[in-house]
Amino acid sequence: MTSGTTIRGQQLSRPHTHRAGLRTVAVLEALKGCLAMVIAYALVAMRRRDVDFGEAAEHILFFFHINPEHHWSQQVVHAADKMSIPSIAMIWGLALSYAILRFLEGYGLWKQRAWAEWLAIISGCLYLPFEMYKLIRHPNAFHWAILGINILVVFYIAWVRWDEIAAARHAANAVVH
Repeated sequence: MTSGTTIRGQQLSRPHTHRAGLRTVAVLEALKGCLAMVIAYALVAMRRRDVDFGEAAEHILFFFHINPEHHWSQQVVHAADKMSIPSIAMIWGLALSYAILRFLEGYGLWKQRAWAEWLAIISGCLYLPFEMYKLIRHPNAFHWAILGINILVVFYIAWVRWDEIAAARHAANAVVH
């Protein structure tokens, strides 16, 4: 398969050397989309079974070893207690939108599309400040792992884009000379 870049109306092609890495990131993005859909489905299923969301939030906080007495933990439990059908519908809609975005990004990376690489760089960079904030506030192995994976993905995709642009410039210079 070739990756093409257009410069001054000419299609420049070369073998794509980053297929395996891009496909690995594509699978990771698709898994994030699947996780969002599973969470959305679980919320809807919990609502249909009349689950107490406040109690469920406390169990989740306990599972992740998050202090339930912390101000933000109390806010999460309080918000969970107020879960209503419209708020669940909104969360479900946001999760669906997020999943569609992740699936599109995964598809584009699998097919080695430049737009998906740019999308991966931008969306990955958008998460970094939030992940750093979480790590500073609550340093643990989970937050380190998430931040590390995200940084690796952003740097890798940026390197792929840089390599593609450099190859296109080299090919354009070869055509001109």
